[in-house]
Amino acid sequence: MKILLLLALLWPAVAGAIVWFLPAAKVPAARGRMVTGALMVELAAVILACFGNGTDFIVLQMTPTLALHLHLDTIGCIFSVLMAAMWLLGGVFALDYLKGNEHEHSYQSFYLCVLSAMIGQCYAGSMITLYIFYEMMTMLSVPMVVHERTTEAVAAGAKYLIYSIFGAMMGLLGIFFFNNMLGTVTFVPGGAATEATPALLVITFLVILGFGTKAGMFPLHGWLPTAHPVAPAPASAVLSGVITKAGVLAILRVIYFLVGARVLAGTWVQTAFMTLTLITVFMGSMLAYREPLLKKRLAYSTVSQVSYVLFGLSCLYPDSFTGGILHVVAHSVIKDCLFLCAGAMIHETGKTYVADLRGIGKRMPVTTWCWTIASLGLIGIPPTSGFVSKWALATGSLMDGMSGFSIAGPIILIISALLTAAYLLPITIYGFFPGGDFDYAANPVCEGGRHMTVPMIILAALVILTGIFASPLISAAASVGVAVL
Repeated sequence: MKILLLLALLWPAVAGAIVWFLPAAKVPAARGRMVTGALMVELAAVILACFGNGTDFIVLQMTPTLALHLHLDTIGCIFSVLMAAMWLLGGVFALDYLKGNEHEHSYQSFYLCVLSAMIGQCYAGSMITLYIFYEMMTMLSVPMVVHERTTEAVAAGAKYLIYSIFGAMMGLLGIFFFNNMLGTVTFVPGGAATEATPALLVITFLVILGFGTKAGMFPLHGWLPTAHPVAPAPASAVLSGVITKAGVLAILRVIYFLVGARVLAGTWVQTAFMTLTLITVFMGSMLAYREPLLKKRLAYSTVSQVSYVLFGLSCLYPDSFTGGILHVVAHSVIKDCLFLCAGAMIHETGKTYVADLRGIGKRMPVTTWCWTIASLGLIGIPPTSGFVSKWALATGSLMDGMSGFSIAGPIILIISALLTAAYLLPITIYGFFPGGDFDYAANPVCEGGRHMTVPMIILAALVILTGIFASPLISAAASVGVAVL
């Protein structure tokens, strides 16, 4: 199993190097098949690796106290399979979306390499290992943001890099202090701390704030609405649906596997963390509602929705923890679908503003139906995965015993759901019912190619299927919740 774990970790980077250097990869069609094949192999590898749950070993002992430590657990399995699946669908979509683009070659190479760094975070057995792969992910994903090489894209990439490095430095600060205070930075269920000393609480909060940058948590959320509009749609999809979850995973590991939820429960750190998540949920929804630019609207939506997950983790209660894990999966599938739909609309029509998409349902019916299903999922309409995860989050927060938050949490989640409907469904309504003055002759049907359409259909189907058949994921998440709380 160690070999399979290493294969799942290293294969995307190896494939990325092959795509970069192999002469045959200069031909777009051949390169597309190579990328798709590599991503399919990676998905199979991470699924098979899950049968080795519990595998633990040191890959490299760099110094007596610094080691590259891999450990596979249930959380690592959930995140790695999710990331590999979303990466595959985003990679297939990019074949048509970036067809003929002069920088397609470099995009696909970096795209593969970033996945290796993401899987490394899933398999990290210590905070040192997580930090190494976290920084690798940041550096390798910058070329995806600056892909178009425009002034705006380069500025957005610089902002993304600065925010990410600042956040990661808080993580590095945590490594130094946690190692000194706890005597270890190895992840163990329930954490290693025995008491909530003032210094430990301060460092823990700074680390949460730092890793919260990648997750788009207020007040360090500013990179998201800047990076998404300038990045290619498939890059925006994984930035929003997957890379933000790297921040979530890091926070989860620190709270539940390093410090310990029992130590943090009832402290000012929990209160401050919960407050920031609820501010982010409401603020992101309001900004999305007011934003006229389609991809930027979705970026603000991500700011809000990822903090649903963080709110669930901040409750430090089993049901809320389960809801948070469920929403990791639900949001990734839904937001990937929405960004790919938005990318297809922009690619085929050239229209980037919501107000210009009137009649899009007549022009792109398949894409608009996929958009509609994903929108219903993000709102939380049954039987979608969004309903299941938000139900668990709301019921869990009602039972967590935190004075004020047990009421404020569900209320803000409901308000956010209403705002979500207000900023997503008008595209469906005016898309299918454009009015009597709509010129059908001037707006012919223009669906994207099959490489763009098939991933959207699969994701739309998953929005429903992961809601109807949520029991296995609920059981897995609940078992972890019992172990760490």
